[in-house]
Amino acid sequence: MAPPRTNLIDDDVLAEILLRLPPGEPEHLFRAALVCKPWLRLICLPAFRSQYRAFHGAPPLLGLLYRNQVCDGDPAPRFASTTSLPDFPHPASDRCPARPLDCRHGRVLLHVSHDSDVDLLVWDPVTGDRRVVPDPDVDWMVYTAAVLCAAAGCDHLDCHGGPFRVVFLATDDREEVVKATVYSSATGAWSPPVSLDDSCECYARHKRDATAEMMFFSSYIPYVQPRRVAAIGDAVYFTISRSSAIAKYDWGENRLSVIDPPPPDTEVYGGFVSLMVMEDNSLGLAGVEDSTSSLHIWSRTVKGAAKWVQCMVIDLEKAMPMANPREGHGAYVVGFAEGVGVIFVRTDAGLFTLELKSGLVKKVDEFGVYFSVLPYMSFYTPDRGRLSSLARLTDV
Repeated sequence: MAPPRTNLIDDDVLAEILLRLPPGEPEHLFRAALVCKPWLRLICLPAFRSQYRAFHGAPPLLGLLYRNQVCDGDPAPRFASTTSLPDFPHPASDRCPARPLDCRHGRVLLHVSHDSDVDLLVWDPVTGDRRVVPDPDVDWMVYTAAVLCAAAGCDHLDCHGGPFRVVFLATDDREEVVKATVYSSATGAWSPPVSLDDSCECYARHKRDATAEMMFFSSYIPYVQPRRVAAIGDAVYFTISRSSAIAKYDWGENRLSVIDPPPPDTEVYGGFVSLMVMEDNSLGLAGVEDSTSSLHIWSRTVKGAAKWVQCMVIDLEKAMPMANPREGHGAYVVGFAEGVGVIFVRTDAGLFTLELKSGLVKKVDEFGVYFSVLPYMSFYTPDRGRLSSLARLTDV
């Protein structure tokens, strides 16, 4: 077949056509770049890449990593692609294991063990860039963490390189309290750890309530749950086991606090809830009610007096496959992808995504132990993929 006569298509018209190729299926843009040199040259222009990101808005979901509960051990090191492109090579191995902690702003955060040493690794799957972060000075027992772009004024549509922050949230093994600290790549240092204690009245109340319910325990230990956090502005939100409370860490002020969950209690969701960022940038919460297999989504409004508002209820038995929903093998919310309105739900039939606006359900993996799904979202364009070397070879 003869190559297309691209000189018959004005560059502006061609750009308008190529802009509409879906970013969630990046192979289409890669194939277009291979048509001829003029198309490759256009697609690799910084101006086109900027227009492409602006046209589509939120970065697409490219793949997943998983995190298990502590008692379940770590999953095998694996980046599971949700597109037709091959998986990105995972930087860990059986010889050098890594625990995935977060995916955000084009980066992946891993806890990597090198023989007796343990470090945090910030990895960009698209560019292959890796940055080692030293462990914080916290005697952690159970923990979670988040990686955030720290570039001033960044819209987070194409975060690659540049400064970043790592927020570390843990239950101190020695003091049995929740601690938080933040690392800055600009300074190369961690902030002084701050603790959550009884000076926070909401936390003290939850602690008393939890202690009263656990009659056989001599003390209350607030275990930070190893789930992906929700990040809004200068704050991250996370959940604590043995309590229905939601903790907030404001890294700008280096302060921990606690807020109440939606009524009546998150325990109706079997302890599996996912904190999320709503379209209006408010804090959201999703959970599946055990008795009905219905997905409940709440939003915490902050206009006037802060309060929770239920904004959606979805019958999951009608929405996705569930073999034995009423026999203790029902559905659980295990993650959320902000910007694209996607909930991750685990059932005994597999792992599914549910688009909240369209109701579209897609199976993305087989049945397994999923405690926290970490969605990797980024634009993957030929200038940063395999075609970057091709562009240099063809002198375009």
